[in-house]
Amino acid sequence: MSNVPPGLRYAKSHEWLKVAGDGTATVGISDYAQNSLGDITYVQLPKVGAVLKAGETFGVVESVKAASDLYAPAAGTVIATNPALESAPETVNKSPYDDGWMLKLKLTNPADANALMDAPAYEKSVS
Repeated sequence: MSNVPPGLRYAKSHEWLKVAGDGTATVGISDYAQNSLGDITYVQLPKVGAVLKAGETFGVVESVKAASDLYAPAAGTVIATNPALESAPETVNKSPYDDGWMLKLKLTNPADANALMDAPAYEKSVS
């Protein structure tokens, strides 16, 4: 069974969103997604300042098995990316919810997060 922490919101495309009280959010991929991909060898992320629409491709993750697009779980402007993933993309495998985060967004509308699945719904969708 995959690790599905409560308190996060999940997209059908397996990205997670952790909303902070200041209208920003952290984005990454779920434990289920990293496990399905296998050993991650490369992560391509957008530049800081990029404006993303919900559902829009924001990057690519490559593994020994496949390359997979990454999709924005909510609309917003990229305010940070995780520099550690450039030299250590396998961090996503080891710590998908903590050290393996991918980007931080200034959300266009923080309420959009409510349209994503909560942990029990996501867990049901991947079981």
